[in-house]
Amino acid sequence: MKIYISTDMEGIPGTFNWEQEKTNRPEVLKNYQTHITDCLNAILYSGFKEFIEEITIADSHAGGDNLSYEITALDKRISLISGGPRPQYMMPALDSDYAMVFLLGYHSGTGTWKGNMDHTYSNSKIFRIWINDIPMNEAIINSAYAGYKGVPVALISGDKALEEQIAVTMPWVHFVRTKEAVAKFAAKNYSSIIVKEDLVKAVQTSLAQKDIPLYTFSSPIRLKIEFHSTSMTDCAALMPHTKRLDGRTIEYVDDDYGVIFETIMALVTLAYGATL
Repeated sequence: MKIYISTDMEGIPGTFNWEQEKTNRPEVLKNYQTHITDCLNAILYSGFKEFIEEITIADSHAGGDNLSYEITALDKRISLISGGPRPQYMMPALDSDYAMVFLLGYHSGTGTWKGNMDHTYSNSKIFRIWINDIPMNEAIINSAYAGYKGVPVALISGDKALEEQIAVTMPWVHFVRTKEAVAKFAAKNYSSIIVKEDLVKAVQTSLAQKDIPLYTFSSPIRLKIEFHSTSMTDCAALMPHTKRLDGRTIEYVDDDYGVIFETIMALVTLAYGATL
């Protein structure tokens, strides 16, 4: 059994805003490492430990430079993907050989009320984003990519607002709630003891689960992004085959979700060319 773990920062217990991640980075990284380590230990000490062939971790927050390489010393079956820019953004090197995916430290989508550090891909560039008219968060986008590869998402950890969104789209997923937002940049973080206990239980249940559904989109797949400004949209519209819907909104349609998945980051990267 091969397990793929994609990690983000905003849904990790102990975090509450991006300024904290900058000014108190050592503590934030410690909390980040601890949450991922707790998950790994739950896998490695489970009743399925002898069946684990490989655990791949994709450090997927910002530049992918948050997890220490020391985490691979827990077991020789652990490998770590770090760095960027890179293809497949938060899901690099995922293929159909994996049995399941865990998404750790994820957060709610852009515009979510009482979502701690709510955003989707880029807080400064994307105002709203939809696929097939469904509002998107990174967990849903990445789960659909896993489904595209034929791999189910079994477990997600993050804040209460994300849990509510996942309950609608993927009710079969085991969710570990780490905190609840008081406001966008304020959170009530739960006890690390409770989070760890819930994580261990969720890992054990996930590993035992069979016939986990895949999350996929029906074709044609319509990606729609509303950027924060018309100049950002001017830049994004330079990409061939996009359709400008209005001053701030772009649409891109394709039957292949792999293309849609890469297009999101391509459009965001182009939008960074705008000064305002």
